[in-house]
Amino acid sequence: MSKQLRIDFVSDVSCPWCAIGLKSLEQALLKVGEEVKVDLHFQPFELNPDMGPDGQDIVEHVTQKYGATAEQQAASRETIRARGAAVGFTFDMERRGRIYNTFDAHRLLSWAEEEGSQRQLKQALLEAYFTRCEDPSNHDVLLRTVESVGLDREVAERILKSDEYADEVRQREQFFLRAGIKSVPAVIINQKHLISGGQPPEIFERALREIPAYEAPAAAAS
Repeated sequence: MSKQLRIDFVSDVSCPWCAIGLKSLEQALLKVGEEVKVDLHFQPFELNPDMGPDGQDIVEHVTQKYGATAEQQAASRETIRARGAAVGFTFDMERRGRIYNTFDAHRLLSWAEEEGSQRQLKQALLEAYFTRCEDPSNHDVLLRTVESVGLDREVAERILKSDEYADEVRQREQFFLRAGIKSVPAVIINQKHLISGGQPPEIFERALREIPAYEAPAAAAS
C-alpha cells in the first residue's frame, strides 16, 4: 500500500537552486513510483521582498548582497547551469541580466493551488524566468504563463489588479520565517523533516523511502 507524505516546498521563482531542487524532487518521485503518494504544496518565500518595480542588474545585486567577485559569480553561474542540465532544466545564463520582485507571482501560485494547478504554474514560472529570461513581475508575462498551463487569464488578471491573496502570501511567508527558514529551497516532509538546498535526486529519493519506514513504527506505537 502506498505511503502518504505531505511536502511543503518553500521557494521563490527567482531562486535557481529552487528550480534544481524541484527537478531533483520530481525525478525522485518517479523513482519511488507507487510506493509513495505525495501531497505537494508550494509555499512562498521572497528572496528580495523590497525589490523595486524595475528590478536590479543581477551582477550588481549579487555583489551588493553577497559580496561576490565577478570571478566567483561566473563560477557560480556555471555550477548552476551544469547542475540544471544534469536534472533536465535549462538556464540561459547569458541573457538573464536582472532580478525582479516576485510577490505577484506568489499570489497567483496561491490561487493556482486552489485550482489544482499549482505545480504546473510553478514549473512554468521557473522556466519563464530562468530559461526564457522573462520578467516574473510583469503582468503580461504572468498572464501568458497562467494561460500556458490552462488557467483562466481573466481571473488571473482580476487577481493582479486587486489585493487578492496578498495577506495569505504574507502570512505564509511569516510562518516559515518564524519556523526558522532563512534560505530556499526548504523542503519540509510531513511538517517536520527538513531538506535544505537544491539537493541531487538521490537525496530526495532516500528521504521519500526512509521517512515512511521511520514514521510507521512510531505511529504503530502510539
